[in-house]
Amino acid sequence: MGGMVRRKKEKREQPAWGVPTGILLLATPEGWRTSVLTGRGNLCGRLDVPIDTDPHDARAAAARRVRELARLFHGVDVEVRWDQPQEPWSWTAQVTLAPVDEPPDAEG
Repeated sequence: MGGMVRRKKEKREQPAWGVPTGILLLATPEGWRTSVLTGRGNLCGRLDVPIDTDPHDARAAAARRVRELARLFHGVDVEVRWDQPQEPWSWTAQVTLAPVDEPPDAEG
């Protein structure tokens, strides 16, 4: 009674959408919205931060979400670089694979 049930780890399948390549962040009257660009389409939705969140903090939250998605669903680390804003209340970012640290040379 009250014992933990162990579940067999399921192998996570690759999602139909690809690794993120960009972000579009918009401040709207209803709240912050994002489009995550991938090689196979866009993932659009609401960013889970309050409407009055500072734009810098909203960009940080969007970047964090994209890094988490890439790691969770594709097993890769990514870097997010925000572009200079072209319009108020609209930001874009480039997403690239993070460099992989090479193991030290065994010969030394």
